[in-house]
This record gives sequence, structure tokens and C-alpha cells, in this order.
Amino acid sequence: MNHSIKLILFCSLCICFSQLNAQTQKLSLQQAIELSIKNSNNLKIADSKVLQASADLQEAKDRKLPNASVSASYLRLSSANVDLKSAQNSNRPSPKVSQALYGIANVTLPLYAGGRIRYGVESAEYLQKAAMLNVENDKEAVVYNTVQAYTNLYKASKTIAVIQESLNASIQRDSLFSRLEQNGILARNDLLKAQLTTSNIELSLLDAQNNFNIADINMALMLGLPENTLFEIDSNFVNETQQLKPFVEMETMALQNRKDVQAIAFQKKAAAVGVKVAKSEAYPTIALTGGYIAADIPKLLTITNAVNIGLGIQYNISSLWKNNTKLTQARAREVQLNATESLINDGIKIQLNKDYQNYLFAQKKIDVYEKSILQATENYRITKNKYDNNLVTITDLLEADVSLLQAKLNASVAKADAALAYNKILSTTGTLSK
Repeated sequence: MNHSIKLILFCSLCICFSQLNAQTQKLSLQQAIELSIKNSNNLKIADSKVLQASADLQEAKDRKLPNASVSASYLRLSSANVDLKSAQNSNRPSPKVSQALYGIANVTLPLYAGGRIRYGVESAEYLQKAAMLNVENDKEAVVYNTVQAYTNLYKASKTIAVIQESLNASIQRDSLFSRLEQNGILARNDLLKAQLTTSNIELSLLDAQNNFNIADINMALMLGLPENTLFEIDSNFVNETQQLKPFVEMETMALQNRKDVQAIAFQKKAAAVGVKVAKSEAYPTIALTGGYIAADIPKLLTITNAVNIGLGIQYNISSLWKNNTKLTQARAREVQLNATESLINDGIKIQLNKDYQNYLFAQKKIDVYEKSILQATENYRITKNKYDNNLVTITDLLEADVSLLQAKLNASVAKADAALAYNKILSTTGTLSK
């Protein structure tokens, strides 16, 4: 048993041992997407922001409701001087007061606040909708990352299969050349060249297996599964029919469907309302007030059933010189959001054009690689016949074999790259998660 066979058996045993300790799981692309959405920490953070925005909205609505407060106090007095003017006429001494007890209940209902309450609710509603759209936008990113990871795992597994097939053929060739060398038919140097080619293929296989292990662990972590999960990839996704619409139509679709564009639109509306809120600071606040007071000062005073109702007006005089600053801040926020919206739209157009060209390029590469397999196969057949008839050297044969291996590797991943490029277009247009 030569060195190559021993190494292959050792690698196979290592792989088998690792698979025995791993949980093998068949995984379709749709299952991977569903698991990634369910277990994504990024989406959990985004969901919490929606809850926060909903709480802010409820807080803004609560400002319409009346405010009520109750307070009570007991006071212990020491040597209090009480001078009752009414007691001077009756020549009675003033009572000595040592304690006091009182309670107050107040209710305030806002009637007018210059629009601050109404505008606050309107702004909070826009921000809540923006937060919900940001969740959808984050979901698009999570789905594309899953598709990308799934594609990488598929390419790694296909690369292993192609290299393993080539390695098996190379080992069989080395075994044949070894017998020829022992019988004096083949030069020792030619055998070493063949064995060196086999060793290089072995290194490529080890590298491919390492890439697969890394991709497998990344996929497991992304899906929230144990790290030792070994995935069995469904290759049907690379053969799905992909109908690409005209670029102009795709661009219009992107600007209409992208959730970040819709979110920035609601943020702009909230900023416009923020300008109105800043302006409303110049107006007074009017509220309906009511209350109840009860007090007991032994030997001096007792108050019960003291119910009161009225109107309260409050005006912040400092708003005369502070309001301009808040208004400037609100208008600056509007300008920032308008510029941000323009940047997002321009970025979408640039990215979509790039993705569109990449997809067309990937489709052309498939045609070229399929032709290259036919060419490399025929080239190897002809070179092999010439070698058998001593018309070419073993170097030519090995080069033809390497060219065939490279052609198979390129073709095995070309369709996966095209499928990923198509999904990238869907991600840029905001329709991937649909």
C-alpha cells in the first residue's frame, strides 16, 4: 500500500469519525431561511425596537388622559405662634397648636396644549411604522445572508465531490504506473511526477474539507443549531428557473418595495411633525383642574368637603428665546432625512446595476464552463491516447488531467454563483423574503 492510499484512508477515517459524533441533518434552502429568521439575534433586537416605539406611542396617547394625584401629610409643630385676628375682639387667648393634618386630591385634564399632544401622537405613529419597516428590511438582510451561507456550503460540498473523484482516478493511475515502473517500462522520474500530482490533489481535498467544515459551523451558528450539526445540502435550488425582468422594471420595483426607503419616508413625516411640535412651544397650556382638600388642626381649624374646580393656564415665558433653537434643530433633522433618502435611492440604483451585470456575467460563465468541460475531456482523451503511443510525455498527460479537474471545479460552482447573483438582485429590490 503506497503513501497516497494510506493518506486517503486516514482522511476517510477522520471524516467518518467526525460524522459519527455529529448530528446529520437534511437541510433545504427554505428550511434554512425559516430557521435563520426564527433565531436571528439581529431580528430580535429589531423587534425590541418596535416594542419600544409602540411604548413611545402609548406614552404620547396617555398625555390626552387626565393626571390625578393624592397627597397627605401629618405635621408635628413645636411652640407654634398662632395669632388669630378674630380672637383679639373676643379677648380669648390664641390656642396652642402642636400638630396639623391635611390631605389634597387633584385632577388635571389638558384641554389645549398648542397641538403638542396631537403632534406628539402623530409623530410617534410615524416612528412606530418606520420601526416595523426596519424589521422587514433587516429580515431581507438575514434571508440573503442565509442564501449566501447555504450557497457557500453547497459549493464546498461539490468541490469535495469533484476533487475526491479526481483523486480516486489519480490513485488508480499511480498504482498502474507503479507496476509499470517495477517492470522497467516506466521511468522512475515519471512515476514521481504522477505521485506528486496525486499529492497536490490530496492537499486540495484537505483544503476543500477544511472550507466545508468552516462553512458548516457558520451555518449551524446562523440557524441556532448545535455546532457539530452536519448538513446535507439540497442541490435543487441551483437548477430553479430564474426569469429576470428588464432593468428599468427592476429599478422601479426596488424603489417601491425597499423597506428602508419606506421607513425613511415615515421618518421624514415624523420630522415634519417635529417642526410643528417645536412651533407649538410658543403657545400656552390650558387645563381643567379639580380637587378636594381636607385639613385638621386640633384646637384651631377643621376643613372638610372643600371641593374645587377651575381652569389653569400655564405659559413658559422662556419659550420666547428658547423656541427658535428647538425649531432650528427640527428643521435640520428634516434636511438630514431628505439627504439620507437621496443617498439611499442612489445607492439602490448603483447596487442594482452592479447586481444585474453580475448576474448576466454569471450566466455567460456557465456557458463557457460547460464548453470547457467538453474541451478538457476531449483534450485529456487525445493526450491519453498519444501518451499510450509514446507521442507525448507524462507531463503533458498530467497537465491535461489538471485542466480537466479545474474545468469540473469551475462548472460545479458556476450555477451556484448564478443562483446567488439572482438572489442578490431580489435582495436589492426588496423582494427576496417574499
